[in-house]
Amino acid sequence: MNEPSTKKSPPLKTNEVVALATILAHFAPLLAVVYYLDVARHVGWVLTLLACLTLVGLVIGPRRSRAWLRRTLHAALLRWQLTRAFFHAPGTLREHHPFVRKVTATLAGDDVTLRLPHGETLESVQRACARIAVSLRVREVRVQRVDASAHLVQMFIVRRNPFATVRTSALATRARTTENYAVTVGVDDSGRDVRVSLHRHVLLGGEPGAGKSNALQVLLAHCALDPSLVLWLFDGKLVELSLLEECAYRFVGPDLDDAIDALEELGALMDERYRVLKARGQREVSIFSDLARHVVVIDELALFVAGPDKARSQRVAKLLGDLVARGRAAGITVIAATQRPSVDIVPAFLRDLFSVRWAFRCTTRDASDTVLGAGWASRGYSADVLKMDSPGESFLLSEGNLPVRLRADYLSDDQIRAIATRATAARLDWKTRSTRAPRSSGEHDTRPPHG
Repeated sequence: MNEPSTKKSPPLKTNEVVALATILAHFAPLLAVVYYLDVARHVGWVLTLLACLTLVGLVIGPRRSRAWLRRTLHAALLRWQLTRAFFHAPGTLREHHPFVRKVTATLAGDDVTLRLPHGETLESVQRACARIAVSLRVREVRVQRVDASAHLVQMFIVRRNPFATVRTSALATRARTTENYAVTVGVDDSGRDVRVSLHRHVLLGGEPGAGKSNALQVLLAHCALDPSLVLWLFDGKLVELSLLEECAYRFVGPDLDDAIDALEELGALMDERYRVLKARGQREVSIFSDLARHVVVIDELALFVAGPDKARSQRVAKLLGDLVARGRAAGITVIAATQRPSVDIVPAFLRDLFSVRWAFRCTTRDASDTVLGAGWASRGYSADVLKMDSPGESFLLSEGNLPVRLRADYLSDDQIRAIATRATAARLDWKTRSTRAPRSSGEHDTRPPHG
């Protein structure tokens, strides 16, 4: 017969004692009101005693109840502080301040959902952010619109830097992290993992030193560790992607003729696959298909589409545009990066074909909008506000949702070399153990990595 549990609540730590003392201090005015208004005479001594016992139980009870009480009091205190901050804000916010609907504590501080009163807009709250930050004595306050309704805005109160430390990618120790082709690329300002689907085209842009190249290496490392993916690498500098060259089916350097030849081969593969899909009565290559998925990684996009040889560059741009427009359904994904995010490098028609857009630090709001899309900077998502001393900090727009502020995971050169060794061994083992029948579409991954 099982003995009844005698597990006791864990003892209070010093910081918890201080927090509980603060809680009791906040309840002191309430107890004074109860005394002066003679509440017991109106509601009865029994109910008053029960209320007092409930309060004492929450304070000295299990850790979960103390945490709930702490969150409740913190939200109440923040509501009062925001009301006071709006009173000192410029314009009409002091008379018609927003209503605080929800307060959520995060790794960086607090996320607050506000309901705007009649006559107020997001811009009026944005103009008051600096004053509100001073009033709250925090690092930063920023707001953004909530797509659910125009009268709701999301306020981010940053009390501490969530990106003070750089997180090493889990790929440094794990053999494979792909799950339905969704991979972890960083951590957001709430401490949650951010994932990117390799089923979608990805565009990365940012100025030199912003962390774009390392983020591209993390994405490529994820792809390399999945032996079922066929890699095509286009490296404008010849050295950025060279550490994982042995994992690629084809590696292209800063040679436009070689790039044109590789893109034409990809175009022929894409056309052939569509004929196979039509014969099978299918519309796209699913994750359960026997057709291998191909990933095309392009670093320094400007060197290929805006080089000094305009004729060849235009040819590359045309072939690449066709590949991005029609490749996804054929099982071909494009990941492209550029350190010159401008309309002559990434025109709007090409950018809009990338469903995942990743903007690192940019010099101007227009450059940020070139990556994320027109209008995002005016809504509070501009990569020109990112700090120079925080490489990897960025905005990620995925699948039509709101951009997410994150810091990309990091991999050193030694870690990438170790990953390349593991990935090469995994791919050799994949080929020796593969029992797939020959593909009717003439799959290229059955050939040696470099032809």
